[in-house]
Amino acid sequence: MSTTKLQHIPFSVLDLATVVEGQTPADSFKHSLELARHVEQLGYTRYWLAEHHNMPSVASSATAVLIGYIAGGTQTIRVGSGGIMLPNHAPLIVAEQFGTLESLYPGRIDLGLGRAPGTDQLTALAIRGENMHGAHHFPSDIRRLQQFFSEDNFDSKVRAIPGEGLDIPIWVLGSSTDSARVAAAMGLPYAFASHFAPTYFMEAIKLYRDNFQPSEHLSQPYVLACVNVIAADTDQEAERLSTSVKRMFMGIVTGRRSLLQPPVDSMDNIWNIYEEQAVNQMLTYSFIGGPGKLAHDLSAFAEKTGVNEIMATSHIYDHQARLKSYQLFSEVFK
Repeated sequence: MSTTKLQHIPFSVLDLATVVEGQTPADSFKHSLELARHVEQLGYTRYWLAEHHNMPSVASSATAVLIGYIAGGTQTIRVGSGGIMLPNHAPLIVAEQFGTLESLYPGRIDLGLGRAPGTDQLTALAIRGENMHGAHHFPSDIRRLQQFFSEDNFDSKVRAIPGEGLDIPIWVLGSSTDSARVAAAMGLPYAFASHFAPTYFMEAIKLYRDNFQPSEHLSQPYVLACVNVIAADTDQEAERLSTSVKRMFMGIVTGRRSLLQPPVDSMDNIWNIYEEQAVNQMLTYSFIGGPGKLAHDLSAFAEKTGVNEIMATSHIYDHQARLKSYQLFSEVFK
């Protein structure tokens, strides 16, 4: 299969500021900035950070703060949220935070919005309190955000300063068909979490494209797919490195979460057949291998899905191996 299709597809990064065994969030942030500078040099389009809570291995909970740190340490790459979980926040606060970021780093900030809590139900209750059913207001909350960003809001009694009149691209994030309907109806770009929720991916992007209503923001549907990528010089080495992310997903499946573990030569003594099947299902859209396998598999993926952009998330224990993986991934597109 030809890789020519990949040469026209932008490629980007999703980072969860993953905390690895034996290190701290402070180490993760330092590594995130190094990675952002590295991928900026490699021609990546955007660098997104995700809001998650109450997870020992994920340090990107204060997402807007981290976006400022990454944008401040880079020059040209777009930096944004993949995403901000909107029902966790008042739209006005999000408008002010991202208005501040866009004022500091003009033309470089993206606002990806999700409606899940990004955590378990108990933690969601601690965050949302009385707003526990905020997900039902997701479309109206997006419209309120758009109003705060619009120049027409200048004579309103409630204004977002900074934020008003700024052009901050809003993306709808999703892992189901519900979000596809929202993105289509509002004429916004759609980013799908196929890196952990592959089940509805094909159905959701078809629904989005079929129902897309052009808007002042976007004339044609635009689909970004987030996938897992573990690239190394050889298929064998990539498979070995991938045992870290497999153990991470096993923690999600079993409820026994931990910091990102070092790779192992074999998973045979670590999981049982049911855990293996569950993890492999979640990792359906994962690209693990050397340059040749990666190019072949990504080309097939692009051909099958017709996505407009591919975003890679790479949970790799060793920082240098992670930098190398992102380098190899970028070479597939060139």
